[in-house]
Amino acid sequence: MPADQLSAKDWLRQGLKALARSGFTALKAEPLAKAMGVSRGSFYWHFADVDAYHAALLKYWREVSAERIIADLEAAPDGAALPQLFRRAFHAKPPAETAIRSWAAHNPAVRKAVDAIDTRRMSYIASVLMKSGLPDRTARARARVLYWTFVGFVLMEKPLRQPQQEAVIDELIRFAQAKE
Repeated sequence: MPADQLSAKDWLRQGLKALARSGFTALKAEPLAKAMGVSRGSFYWHFADVDAYHAALLKYWREVSAERIIADLEAAPDGAALPQLFRRAFHAKPPAETAIRSWAAHNPAVRKAVDAIDTRRMSYIASVLMKSGLPDRTARARARVLYWTFVGFVLMEKPLRQPQQEAVIDELIRFAQAKE
């Protein structure tokens, strides 16, 4: 795509890549423009300032890392959503997840966005568990435990070997689906 035709979404995609690779300090017009081979003018065509860009980036992150995934899972056959979610979530670490959590430790607006997405994800997991027949209280408690497991997975430095990881995922699915 020619540089003069970059869309706001192109900038947001680049932002998530830069965030994952270099951390939140890379989320400025100049380094992003340089990485994309364009002038900063293209950035400011789409975003009033860096704060507006950060807000749009957090909204985009929520869209791609929660809402689209939930929409995909909602289209899954009955009983398949949870296993699909775990296989997807624990297959590979989402690249920007750790960086966004690090950014949240330094920025209250980002912390608020992370808290909102954490709540959204846990609520979705709880709703799937309730649809499977678990009582509300049990479903919400398990959703929290399962989500904490995901966050721990994201923050772990050393990945598991594939067979070990598959065994853990299978056990998580059993735990999630176990009747009281």
